[in-house]
Amino acid sequence: MKTFELTKKQLINSSMENVFNFFSKPENLKTITPEKLSFNILTPTPINMGKGTVIDYTIKLFGIPIHWRTLITNYNPPYEFVDEQIKGPYNFWHHTHKFKQVDGGVEISDRVIYSIPMGIIGRVLHFIWIKRDLEKIFSHRKKVIEDILVNKDSVEKNDFERNAK
Repeated sequence: MKTFELTKKQLINSSMENVFNFFSKPENLKTITPEKLSFNILTPTPINMGKGTVIDYTIKLFGIPIHWRTLITNYNPPYEFVDEQIKGPYNFWHHTHKFKQVDGGVEISDRVIYSIPMGIIGRVLHFIWIKRDLEKIFSHRKKVIEDILVNKDSVEKNDFERNAK
């Protein structure tokens, strides 16, 4: 099985608590996923994240709904969690989310190891479409996460300063 790897890092000027709280709510996946994928959570909400949590959702690829089921296989708040695909469009999907307090805020690290179905055809599709599409999805996530978490902190700070006067 040929595997591929995608790694991304992002620095957010926010607290570990705010960042991890955002990521520990699977309901926020819809917010950070591009609209074109029509992301929809099937698991009843609110979802209590922890090791062993199963999350069902659908995405649309070329207008066709795809059922995706993930399992949280590691949960170590506020530092890390891992989701693995049980059912979905990939042969294998292992996504590690890490959070680290650094100067200037929180470093968010994503490492995805994945495998494409359909053998050589899947590899060709990966080369001409899937790899670039995943890059676009994670670029979208990065922008939305920055907008939400940095703006949220700014709003909360301004509210605090107004209330302190």
